Amino acid sequence: MRNFIWSLSLLFAGMSVFFAQTKGIEKGTYLSTNKGEKIKLNLLDDNKYELVFYTGDYEIKGDSLVFSKKEKSENRFDLSFKNDKKAKKVKIKFLNPSYYSFYIGTQKGSEAIQYQRVSDIKTKVDPNWTSTDLDFEIDKTDFLYLVYEDYDGKSDVSKYALPKDVSEVTIDYQLQLLGRMNIAGFYDRKTNELKVSERSGKDPLVFMNEKDVQPAKAPTVVPLENNIVTNWTYPGKSSYYDSYGGAATDSIYNGLAVDSTAVPAADYTIDTASSYSQYNFKLKIESSLSKALAATKEAASNKFLVVYHDSNKTAKETFNAFVKDQETQTGYNMYDKYYEQYDIYNYYLAGADDKKWLKNNKITNDPSVFVLNKNGDVLALAKSDLTSKQYQFSYYGDFYRKLLRADAFLAIDKTLKNKKASDTDLISAFNKAALLEAPYDYDSDYTVDDPSEFVISKTALDKKEVTQTWKKLIEAHQKDKKPDMILVETIIREIKNQGFTKQLFNEDKILNDTDFLAIDYLLKHSDEIESNRAAFNSNAPEIHNIGNPVSEVSNALQTNVYASQDGVTGDMNKEKINSVYKKIIASGKGNFDAYRNYFYYLAQIEDNDGSNITYLKEFNTYFDNTLAGSSPIEKLDAIFEGLDSSSSYSYDGWNSFKLYHSDICNNAAWTVVQKPQNSNFIKDAIKWSEYSLVISKNNPYYLDTLAQLYYKDGQKDKAVATQTLAVKYLTDTVEEETANDIKEVLSKMQNGTY
Repeated sequence: MRNFIWSLSLLFAGMSVFFAQTKGIEKGTYLSTNKGEKIKLNLLDDNKYELVFYTGDYEIKGDSLVFSKKEKSENRFDLSFKNDKKAKKVKIKFLNPSYYSFYIGTQKGSEAIQYQRVSDIKTKVDPNWTSTDLDFEIDKTDFLYLVYEDYDGKSDVSKYALPKDVSEVTIDYQLQLLGRMNIAGFYDRKTNELKVSERSGKDPLVFMNEKDVQPAKAPTVVPLENNIVTNWTYPGKSSYYDSYGGAATDSIYNGLAVDSTAVPAADYTIDTASSYSQYNFKLKIESSLSKALAATKEAASNKFLVVYHDSNKTAKETFNAFVKDQETQTGYNMYDKYYEQYDIYNYYLAGADDKKWLKNNKITNDPSVFVLNKNGDVLALAKSDLTSKQYQFSYYGDFYRKLLRADAFLAIDKTLKNKKASDTDLISAFNKAALLEAPYDYDSDYTVDDPSEFVISKTALDKKEVTQTWKKLIEAHQKDKKPDMILVETIIREIKNQGFTKQLFNEDKILNDTDFLAIDYLLKHSDEIESNRAAFNSNAPEIHNIGNPVSEVSNALQTNVYASQDGVTGDMNKEKINSVYKKIIASGKGNFDAYRNYFYYLAQIEDNDGSNITYLKEFNTYFDNTLAGSSPIEKLDAIFEGLDSSSSYSYDGWNSFKLYHSDICNNAAWTVVQKPQNSNFIKDAIKWSEYSLVISKNNPYYLDTLAQLYYKDGQKDKAVATQTLAVKYLTDTVEEETANDIKEVLSKMQNGTY
């Protein structure tokens, strides 16, 4: 169920009550069985009802009834382990984390706990949030911490000891989310259900008669400790409310930097953020604006200069206190040594010598805070004192991302207008835009009603000019003898619809001629790109993440199949996409990702006679060269071990990888069953189908496919025996219509009418 804590009345979208072995509604007590909802429904005499949300202890003192207010820490998480002594890492499977505020921490021995927000991990491994569950890996560790941060500022923190040989941890959870209701109910005699719901009638809660409820099963894994922690935090953690766009409650949001050593509550016994080391980070405050800009420009990372203008006599004191707090917080972010990626701001207090500069740049508000890029351009301006804006200047805050966006827009605009701009300047400007993180609302940064809030500069760009400049740039590099890795990264982002076109104009694009020319550049230099990308990706403090170039191209092509429109443009793109795939395969560089995407693409296309001969030929070649042999599992294991880390199956895991291959073999074989035009592939399809059952035994779908192929090949006795197995292994998970079809095929085979 979704989290409705912001709108309590929506929580109870609906409720259903199941009555075991009854013909009507009985009086009595019913208990909810829905995940996380501990609710009692009491049906009383005189047509009265009770919904009991909260339970606890009470005592009578004289004429007073006193309810206990003591909070009890609950074990909100349910863990299960898998063990494998050979496992080098631990796979974490978090079941449907949704958008709840969960955190996961790891700890080796008595070392500091390393926390991450679960939603941040989800965004990294599954950027489009296509999977319900979250799968990722962690290094071997001794303790696992799981945290649920509630909107009231109190967090449930559970600590678990991990077995030494643990290879997989599955995490489920129970949350109690309660609120006001506006409900009505009725009894459905056809289904023997009492339905109590809001008007929408969605997401019903399910109740059972209390006498029919089985005792709750105790969790398999019991945590070492459970605690309730008020204002739980760790170094670098952003506020819960800040993540959801609300008012912040952490001390840094009230003008005071967080001192992590002071955060834990008195009853918190687990080692927390207080165990973190703090790097002794110091900011150098320059004596003039020109020196401050020069120091900012020299930095290798994306750094900005924050300038405070205030004629008040206490401005210097305020500025110095602010700087000290920023040093403290940045030191916590860096933890044990200097990391340039966290050093993102320089600070300067404007003085009397800067009046002319302020006037020329139309900065008249006093006090005011503004941010400059390395070239001295104003990116953001707020009519405010410095202290009230302190919460903005965090590496983990959204404000820094907004500044990067404004800077990228400005860089593109200035570079295009500069007739003396070099080739390197152009590539750098396009790359800066391509590496931006896409915001949820492209216009929200610039529409500000409150003058005390930062107004972000906005630069209008000519899309036609940007597109033409990029085209000329790609054409000019076709004769490169060595790949320009910054250009490579920019191309990859662009063809995957994550690059400058998406960032600057918020448009989804279909691959055009320039993109296909850029793809040729990647394929031409693919060997050198593959050799250099590890060093390029680890070139700190810059952040790069180039995957295998062939995989990147094939993934981009697959994405574009979805985006391609019907009509001439779409048909032309399909021809070009097919040409690129053929080029990859012919070059001998076709890896798993390339073949996977190629087969998906070919499966969508029919030949002129309505057959799928092109697809089946290509698949048969792949099967014979890659999958066929006496040890299919060992072959698959070798392919899986060689997967690039950017491949989706490196996250999905071995079982998903196996299932993909059994599915694709079955699907190709089923194409032969379905279409008489593909009958020349019956012998080959039998091999594919038999292979699918070696990988996934007793699958009724696969057995049905193989049986029908046997029958078409004249092996009728073998077909009947195989189809009999297909019927035998039918389960409730098979759709009724499909199950009936499988049974009907068996009948036809047996009576000779197939």
